[in-house]
Amino acid sequence: MTDLAHIRNFSIVAHIDHGKSTLADRLIQSTGTVKDRDMKEQLLDAMDIERERGITIKANTVRIDYTADNGEAYVLNLIDTPGHVDFAYEVSRSMRAVEGSLLVVDSTQGVEAQTLANVYQAIDADHEIVPVLNKIDLPASDCDRVAEQIEDVIGIDASGAIRVSAKTGEGIHETLEAIVNQLPPPKGDRDAPLKAMLVDSWYDAYLGVIVLVRIIDGVMKKGERVKMMSNGSVHLIDRIGVFRPGMMPVDELGPGEIGFITASIKQVRDTRVGDTITHEKKGAEKALPGFKPSQPVVFCGLFPVDSAEFEDLRDAIEKLALNDASFSYEMETSAALGFGFRCGFLGLLHLEVIRDRIEREYDIDLITTAPSVIYHVYMKDGSHFELHNPADFPDPSTIDHLEEPRIKATILVPDEFLGDVLKLCQDRRGIQLDLTYAGSRAMVVYDLPLNEVVFDFYDRLKSVTKGYASFDYQMTGYRQDNLVKMSILVNEEPVDALSTMVHRDRAETRGRAMVEKLKDLIPRHMFKIPIQAAIGGKVIARETLSAMRKDVTAKCYGGDATRKKKLLEKQKAGKKKMRQFGKVDIPQEAFISALKMDG
Repeated sequence: MTDLAHIRNFSIVAHIDHGKSTLADRLIQSTGTVKDRDMKEQLLDAMDIERERGITIKANTVRIDYTADNGEAYVLNLIDTPGHVDFAYEVSRSMRAVEGSLLVVDSTQGVEAQTLANVYQAIDADHEIVPVLNKIDLPASDCDRVAEQIEDVIGIDASGAIRVSAKTGEGIHETLEAIVNQLPPPKGDRDAPLKAMLVDSWYDAYLGVIVLVRIIDGVMKKGERVKMMSNGSVHLIDRIGVFRPGMMPVDELGPGEIGFITASIKQVRDTRVGDTITHEKKGAEKALPGFKPSQPVVFCGLFPVDSAEFEDLRDAIEKLALNDASFSYEMETSAALGFGFRCGFLGLLHLEVIRDRIEREYDIDLITTAPSVIYHVYMKDGSHFELHNPADFPDPSTIDHLEEPRIKATILVPDEFLGDVLKLCQDRRGIQLDLTYAGSRAMVVYDLPLNEVVFDFYDRLKSVTKGYASFDYQMTGYRQDNLVKMSILVNEEPVDALSTMVHRDRAETRGRAMVEKLKDLIPRHMFKIPIQAAIGGKVIARETLSAMRKDVTAKCYGGDATRKKKLLEKQKAGKKKMRQFGKVDIPQEAFISALKMDG
């Protein structure tokens, strides 16, 4: 058992690519927690996709023993948190599990949008914050300018910021001393009823679900029966330990400590991030505040390119759901794409990560339909429901009004691209809330509709700013707007996979762009094919794909004109009949390209 005064729990917050995982590697290596021969880069990022994209997706933890300059031995618990906006809820829980943060800022780039978002979460959780300026070994590093920027933009004192190069190891000792001297020790009562916060959980094929916990009060031991307070399920602890990054069993976890338990839990769904764990008998009365189940924000359909792989896809999705409680799915069928799943995600990065993992780990080629968001539909009879899929849109005459989700977006952008960014946000029906300057960069705050952002906002933002803008958002709630369902008809048959929700003022331009694109993508048939975009019964845009023609008059040389006419009439009648019974094959590539529209 460790004395509370000698424990320090901290996390590292930073924008993507500012060197958070590398700094964690150096702290682990310099304290001898991992032998040099076992060391590898991004030690705490275990998934292939995390290593390849250079991002952290799951929160990871490690326990470090450190003997300070004053001769005392300390236990440092580091939680490496995801830096991406989609995983903001997991970050907020990890923040509540620790008392302090290292704020890592790249001394060549300065403060970025997610630096702000994450540091505000740390401030909300009452953290003591130690600023660290990383990458001082680079020639472009400018510590004084960045320290000043931290003070201007975030408002915390950066005069004593530690200057570090996580790559070369310079400044690591100073960082460890700052953790011991500047961050507060945890509080907690050993004799109170057990209260443990569930920080994260993941699935292991041998042990079942591994649960990462932070003990607030009380003591947790092997062989005890514990209860999850959100759903009342009871489990028997069969293993308890800490990560050094490998698992190391211990006899008990006391207040202020971070470790893991396994209790033969079968599904990650039973362990909700942010939940409170207590003893089955004589447990705590009240749960820890701030728990909320994760809510999917973006929905899209996943279909196998080869419909024979449907069972493999079901298998893959079920296995991924074992390991990711925030991912939801249900079966759906589509006339054009066959059987597939309608899946809910926390955001676009989450969607991409899951899609990549299915394609890579299970070797299934996927078609992803256009991402959509949840709309609130209010009917004239007073009832209301949530609409996840535009294909389920009810008859427009029965609807009173629709509400769509809005977000508050913060964009940091160099001055010369500001005009393009403002225009992009205006085009996406944004409302400007704020515009301030931090050095030579503008910070723009916009209120935007989420459905305009999920489509390809991020790609457009990166291209108009040559990759220099950084972007972060949070959900703010729902607002009524004039939204309609736009369906696409090919040969007068609706194609449900291409129907989308659009704003009425935008419907015509969106529809025209879509039908023009489809005209180029659908191959020509023996008969002419109308391609239409419609709202309800009203066609708003149309293109006609002309038929392939055989020259039936080739064998007529000279002679009577009526003979040619007769052959052409005969051909025309044949084409008319063909169009009645002919089926239009839309190739899969056409779907994929049509959904990527917006040029």
